[in-house]
Amino acid sequence: MPLLNSFHLRDAMNFARLLALGVYLIAVCSGAPADLSDDETQAKQWLKEYNKRASEIYYSRSVAAWNWNTNITDYNQNISVQVSLESSKFTQMAAENASKFNWQNFHDEDVKRQFNMVTDLETSALDKSKLERLNNVQAELKKIYSSGEVCNITGHGCLQMEPGLTALMANSRNYDELVAGWKGWRNATGKQMKDLYAEFVELRNEGSKISGRYNDTADSWISSYESDTFEKDLIELLVQLQPLYNELHTYVRSKLQEVYKDHKFPATGHIPAHLLGNMWSQTWDNILDIVQPFKNKTSVDVTSALKEQNYTVHRMFKTAEDFFVSLGLKPMPETFWNNSMFERPPDRKVVCHASAWDFLNGKDFRIKMCTSVNMEDLITIHHEMGHIQYYLQYKDKPLLFKGGANPVDIFEDQSLTDHVSFNIQRFVEGFHEAVGDVMALSVATPKHLHKIGLLDKVEDDNENVINFLMSQALSKIAFLPFGYLMDQWRWSVFRGETPKDKYNTKWWELRCKFQGISPPVERTEEDFDPGAKYHIPGNTPYIRYFVSYVIQFQFHKALCKAAGHSGPLHGCDIYNSTAAGKLLGDMLKMGKSKPWPEAMKAITKQSKMDVSAILEYFAPLIEWLKEQNKGQRSGWTDSCPNPVSGKLTDEESAWSYVNEYNTMVQDVNAKQGEIDWSYATNITDYNQEVSVNYSVTVANFEKEAYRNASMYDWKNFKNETLKRLFKKITDIGTSALEDKEKLHDLSNVVANMETIYSKANVCLSDGNCHQIEPGLTRLLTSSGNTSEHYHLLAEAWQKWRDNTGKNMKADYQKMVQISNEAISVLGYNNTGDYWRSGYETSTFRQDLENLLQELSPLYENLHAYVRRKLKQRYGSQYFPQSGHIPAHLFGNMWAQQWNNIYDILIPFEGKAGIDVTPVLKQQNKTALDLFKIAEEFFVSLGLKKMPETFWNKSMITKPTDGREVVCHASAWDFYNQKDFRIKMCTDINMEDLITIHHEMGHVQYYLQYKDLPVPFRRGANSGFHEAVGDVLALSVSTPKHLNKIGLLDKLDNDLEADLNFLMSMALDKIAFLPFGYLIDQWRWSVFSGETTPDEYNQKWWDLRCKFQGISPPVKRSKDDFDPGAKYHIPANVPYIRYFVSFVIQFQFHEALCEAAGHREPLYQCDIYQSKEAGKLLGDMLRLGSSKPWQEAMKQITGQRAMSAKSLMKYFEPLTKWLTEQNAGGEDIGWGEECPDPVSVETDINKAMKWLEQYNTKAQIEYNKATIADWNYAANITDLNQQKQLEAKDVFAQFQQEMAKEASEFDWKTFPADMERQFSKISDIGTSALSDKSKLREMNKAQSDIEGIYGKGTVCMSEGKCLSLEPDLLELIATSRNYTELLTAWKGWRDNTGKEMKTQYARFVQLSNEGVQELGKIIVTGGRVGVVCIFNSVLIIDSVPLDSLVLSVVG
Repeated sequence: MPLLNSFHLRDAMNFARLLALGVYLIAVCSGAPADLSDDETQAKQWLKEYNKRASEIYYSRSVAAWNWNTNITDYNQNISVQVSLESSKFTQMAAENASKFNWQNFHDEDVKRQFNMVTDLETSALDKSKLERLNNVQAELKKIYSSGEVCNITGHGCLQMEPGLTALMANSRNYDELVAGWKGWRNATGKQMKDLYAEFVELRNEGSKISGRYNDTADSWISSYESDTFEKDLIELLVQLQPLYNELHTYVRSKLQEVYKDHKFPATGHIPAHLLGNMWSQTWDNILDIVQPFKNKTSVDVTSALKEQNYTVHRMFKTAEDFFVSLGLKPMPETFWNNSMFERPPDRKVVCHASAWDFLNGKDFRIKMCTSVNMEDLITIHHEMGHIQYYLQYKDKPLLFKGGANPVDIFEDQSLTDHVSFNIQRFVEGFHEAVGDVMALSVATPKHLHKIGLLDKVEDDNENVINFLMSQALSKIAFLPFGYLMDQWRWSVFRGETPKDKYNTKWWELRCKFQGISPPVERTEEDFDPGAKYHIPGNTPYIRYFVSYVIQFQFHKALCKAAGHSGPLHGCDIYNSTAAGKLLGDMLKMGKSKPWPEAMKAITKQSKMDVSAILEYFAPLIEWLKEQNKGQRSGWTDSCPNPVSGKLTDEESAWSYVNEYNTMVQDVNAKQGEIDWSYATNITDYNQEVSVNYSVTVANFEKEAYRNASMYDWKNFKNETLKRLFKKITDIGTSALEDKEKLHDLSNVVANMETIYSKANVCLSDGNCHQIEPGLTRLLTSSGNTSEHYHLLAEAWQKWRDNTGKNMKADYQKMVQISNEAISVLGYNNTGDYWRSGYETSTFRQDLENLLQELSPLYENLHAYVRRKLKQRYGSQYFPQSGHIPAHLFGNMWAQQWNNIYDILIPFEGKAGIDVTPVLKQQNKTALDLFKIAEEFFVSLGLKKMPETFWNKSMITKPTDGREVVCHASAWDFYNQKDFRIKMCTDINMEDLITIHHEMGHVQYYLQYKDLPVPFRRGANSGFHEAVGDVLALSVSTPKHLNKIGLLDKLDNDLEADLNFLMSMALDKIAFLPFGYLIDQWRWSVFSGETTPDEYNQKWWDLRCKFQGISPPVKRSKDDFDPGAKYHIPANVPYIRYFVSFVIQFQFHEALCEAAGHREPLYQCDIYQSKEAGKLLGDMLRLGSSKPWQEAMKQITGQRAMSAKSLMKYFEPLTKWLTEQNAGGEDIGWGEECPDPVSVETDINKAMKWLEQYNTKAQIEYNKATIADWNYAANITDLNQQKQLEAKDVFAQFQQEMAKEASEFDWKTFPADMERQFSKISDIGTSALSDKSKLREMNKAQSDIEGIYGKGTVCMSEGKCLSLEPDLLELIATSRNYTELLTAWKGWRDNTGKEMKTQYARFVQLSNEGVQELGKIIVTGGRVGVVCIFNSVLIIDSVPLDSLVLSVVG
């Protein structure tokens, strides 16, 4: 333990006398001129005398500072303050005398440089009282810091920074414990010193300004770097290093999230500041155990080796000294070993912060450090000894040149005021730090640690290299932003940019922005977190460390080259290289006698700071990190998140983000629109690939937007509009999927399905081939009442499904899987859950069901009427008894709307029809004409015309150049506020005229809300967009409107004409409702997993049969995928919007008609030319989705809920008429279950061929079943029983399939022998049981009965047990012993019949269920009328179930 220097009051008085003498000598002995002098010789003599006296004075001052740092007492503080005050007098007098020389005009640059330093007074120019206060304030700041301790951590007592808190932060992995340590330290230090620090800033700035050289202390500190571009250079260096830091940050964050997975990390990308193994998150090497890339490899932490080899603190220092001596540099002097403080004294408080001291007398150099035996401190010792080596090399320089080539505080721990008179007293430099660290770059290498016996072996494989570089990066790279921002904060404080009431806010702004860390608990302006870092109360400039961390790698590269190193830079160790030592020593000897660029050039041949060496050093790690971080989110927000929510709360910042997002999303959507348009209007593999690839780009953009928006605590924003914008930005659907490959797959499968759909071509037995538009659509609408026409429609219906849905089932299954996975990222249970969320109604599903029930009576009456008419058309033999209508007879491929069979259903044929198709053709209307008619409708309402781009870019007819296109009509918004289009393969007919108005309704919606933020450029809900198009069609399709625009000659204003019109509307609107409802009911069940892929088609037809009352015209199986035959399924377009639309459009219609002043029946209303109606509609359209749909609904209708009242009001006359028409006729309604398709096959030749195939199959199946029965009967074992049961299952399945196939023939009309065969095949007995588990149970019961019977024995006496054959049968036949016969008779029944009664009862029950399914109802009450034994059926008189006995039929 080195002795403390004795420095008492007597010494202070002696120091004062020495100081007075020094001032006198400078003023007198040196011959300071009375007036301004140009005499350089005299000036040099003055400097010589100054250096001698200043060395003595500053030695004494250093001793006083050392005593206080190594023994923190009020007494030592007072002594040190007094000594500093007295030395300031010397500084002032020296500056005053130096100013009497005209030194600015001297020729000797060294002399000029020294005079510049001497005359730079800084705080020494303050008057005595202020200087004393400054010194006391700084002393108090240091005292608060050094005395700080935390006593609120459970199980730890009271901890000071060293070693307690340092060890806690380094080693604990308890999240809450780390929070307690982190917060407790800041409460104990920084929070206690904020007011003092503000006072210190004021006094410090005043001192800097006195000389007139500086505007503030920041200006003073920066000036010492002698570079006009210093601040600009720093940020450029940081920017160049940022990608490396970002990669490290991303990797470390992901690893910490694995360890602290129960704790929420900020969504902003920040890392909670207490988790990085260091109280200030400045270096992260203490969490190497968490982030080490290859944990099975040898660690470069030699702490355990140090302890195993019984290293002492003294030996660690000697090891460091050996390193310098090996380079040909100087050993530590005797005073170093005698006077340094290497360990924490047990008897007093000290400043433990490691530091190297130059006492400025050319012989006294010391280190102050509370050393522990570990690798970290071994490296620190080399670093601090690097400072000492620098001191030793320049010790013979003039006092003013004793410092590094660029500035850092020389009295870091040596004085209570850092700025006395000279730059040398103010600064040492970043070079000083770099020299210490460049040694550590060699010392930390596995190669060096092996050389000095602390590492057994050096493993140079890639994994070990990455491990080593990771440990280095956690120290070096992790530090860079922290090293940069510390003085950014201080400079802003000194400059007045950050006032006292923003100290902590600014601190965290910088830390969050540059480091990507955030506070783990809430911070306020009552806190002063900068003060929890030593260099703030110690007033030690910090940018030196950032500079050092850059230039040390430049030094290292130069020294390695001098040492003759070859290989990667990170592997270099200059140990034992005197050549490297000489290069370094030559630069160190310069001190600060030259500007730092010259010193830099002397060692590196460069005169600028440069990051190339550091990037070269870490190159392998950079590439490794990039690979590890693939798929990980990199970066963080500039702003700090809320510590509780982990998100940003600043609404002003949020608005800025929304504006930025809006600009970007417009561009992204516009490009996507063009790409998708190209594909939809020219289906090629190339365009599909481009579309798929860009969809992934869009998804990535949306994902990034989602992440960015999710960083804000938007759910708690006060501004409702802002909150709603963020909700929509984060509503990104499947784009949320992180796995890019799966996202690409999702786009691909959807594109594949769309291509299958759009390219599908159906070739029919009449020799014609058709696509859906216009060929198949025209065929399905064509008239005919023959069997041939019926079957041609059925053929088209089936082949469309064979060529579309059936070919995409696997793709659809994959789409469901990926879509659900993606949606789960957003917190939804499945895709259906996500789709429904857009309606912002918790009761949405129930609301839909209620609407459907409200509408059902009208639909059921319409269905009954249509069924009757179609039966009359095609014959009742084609219609199932269940009440369903074959799905191919409605004039529409999907039976969704029935208006194409209006000619069959028209109530009053004598009345003029409202289908204006013939008129359109007579008037030679073109597709363009139809579009112009639609535009004129909107303009008449005072709404907007279509823009020029619409007419130039839309596709309104199917191209004739051979291109494949998606003909499905659609409206497009290109999101650039000027480009809107429609894509449609227009036919000249009334249906397409209505469709054009519908699609142009969408475009009108786009035009009205185009100036809203992009997230609001949608309908109030999806159904609104559809309803807007349709509500206009309600006017357009009225006879009144068609007459107005010259497409209908006359108006029949009577009830019959009205009913004809309403019938046409009902076939479009009412017929659609169950279909519009069930599509997404099916999808939701698929997305939820309720319906499995094997059940896709069954569920589809279950819903269609139940809700629509239609059934498939041909047999469907699980291999079919009929949902895929409807465009919206492969295109993955939600469909419930259409159901919603078909309800609310009538609410809109009634409201608009009222605005238009319409007073007649609702179905007669035409809002054409009503500006009032147009304004009401336009006002709602302009809202987009900026408000919940209920508010938009209220704006136009005065209501907030969906209601079917307006729809029922519209169709009221038709409802009444249909009810009358159906009275006394067929039953209204249908069975819920699907019937088998009616397929009347009378071809005897086909039947005979089928029987031949049946007999071939049956022989094989009967043979298998018989062999299994034989094996069991001949050898009753569990194994044979199992095989018998399996054979029975297979045989029953065979019987069921054959019976079903046989039922497709009208075999009762066949010749007797064929009829008998078909009857036998159809009569499958108990095999008709459809429940497979019950069928297995029945067969098991039957088999068990056989087993009991077959194994039955009777024991006549002990050891004499007889089986039935031949023993018991022979005994019964030959014995005449009454008792023996009774024993045999009773024993046989006890051991067989009695044992099987329970199984038999269950067998009977299940057997009857099977026969019942076959259509034979034979069980009544508690009696049975059929006994099935061994697959034979015997009809007997019914008997009570509890009286059943087994009869053996011999």
